[in-house]
Amino acid sequence: MVGFFCTYAPEEIYYAFDVLPVRILGSHEIQEITQSHIFEMFCPYCRDVLAQGLQGKYDYLDGITIGQSCLHLRQAFTSWEIHRNPGWSHYLPMPNHVQSPRAIPFLKGEYELLIKKLETLTGKSICDDDLERGITLMNDVRQTMKQIYEFRKLGNPPITGVESMYMTCSAFFTDAREWLPVAKQVVKQLADKRLKLKSPGNPGKRLILVGSENDDLAFIEMVERLGESGAIGAIVVVEEHCATTRYFWDETEGGTDDPLTAIAARYCARTPCPTKDWPQRSRMDKIVKFAKEFHCDGAIVMQQKFCDPHEMDMPFVKKALEEAGIPTCFLEFDVITPVGGFSIRVEEFLETL
Repeated sequence: MVGFFCTYAPEEIYYAFDVLPVRILGSHEIQEITQSHIFEMFCPYCRDVLAQGLQGKYDYLDGITIGQSCLHLRQAFTSWEIHRNPGWSHYLPMPNHVQSPRAIPFLKGEYELLIKKLETLTGKSICDDDLERGITLMNDVRQTMKQIYEFRKLGNPPITGVESMYMTCSAFFTDAREWLPVAKQVVKQLADKRLKLKSPGNPGKRLILVGSENDDLAFIEMVERLGESGAIGAIVVVEEHCATTRYFWDETEGGTDDPLTAIAARYCARTPCPTKDWPQRSRMDKIVKFAKEFHCDGAIVMQQKFCDPHEMDMPFVKKALEEAGIPTCFLEFDVITPVGGFSIRVEEFLETL
């Protein structure tokens, strides 16, 4: 089992080796052990993730890896690698300039080095057929997630935002071959549930969450419970961040003569992180498209405190959404979510909608 810090890790390659890739997430708990390792002005997600490693909460892993994303997360990885190395680690120099014509061949070369490192971990080698098996598996996961997200476009979705977040996060900690049959069963259950709904219903204002990494179930639960207290109800119908759609929305082309190049092309072309969305800002169009397709009334723009890439992007995100007629509410997250304070701000935002 190999833990990965960022969704730029090519899971197809790990599954080709029958290695289980595990997404490393934070705990949303206060800790005081990272101050001597990384700056306190680094984003809370990076500090939280590093704390989990230093405390031994991921000691079941056989290795750790990162696909280059931001400086803060990279230094969290490096500190973990130095002080709690499980015995195998790999830094993948994922190109920042993914729009360059040189990005794909560069990344393919880095994947070849990764494969050699995985051979030392597993004691075996792989061929193109193994890579195709990994591609097929991950594409099946992505297609199933998108099928579940289709139900969220309905007027009265049979699945909530909290349930959807459980669905995507469960895939980070489960073998995809065990996850898939359960998720496919959920697709059938949601179809049945949709047929049993006698009226379209009104779940409240439809929201899109946009921003940096956020798997904070307590926050989404708070948003969707506002209606229970007599306030205007709300439901989160889609997200654009790296715990959900940026992770799974884009697929890898299968059946090519060069599967390693196909994998590299997928990770260069997928919905980009702000660290890689330049010089053309392609992500803004994707955000607006999501907001329109999922019939959103408003957007909550979320940022991990001190997250420089997303802080730079935030004004452009707000401008793109508001020009498309989608009002926005900006919230800055820390390790612990101030549910009480955020509930007041979100309720106020819903009133304006």
